[in-house]
Amino acid sequence: MINKITMHDRRKVGRPRLRRRINFNPKITYFKPRGVPMAVLDVVELTKEELEAIRLKNIKNFDQKECADAMRTSPATLQRILNSAYEKIANALVKGKAIKIVSDK
Repeated sequence: MINKITMHDRRKVGRPRLRRRINFNPKITYFKPRGVPMAVLDVVELTKEELEAIRLKNIKNFDQKECADAMRTSPATLQRILNSAYEKIANALVKGKAIKIVSDK
């Protein structure tokens, strides 16, 4: 009998996600607009991986290759991580949402 693999099943077969090097553990893991109760805020979750990419690129002023090397990833993957982080941060700032720093999933 031939085993049929559906498109949905193929997504589960991909490469396992690599662990990136993160040399930063934030002491503060929640940011919210002042004067807005938490009960009424939507929350955007930013991973520690995304925060580390932002820190290296924007705080330490590393170029993309240096950031990728520091995180043990490719420049293309680093760019995807940065794009995700920038989108989440912009969404939170523009729409008045809280930002929660979470461990990578």
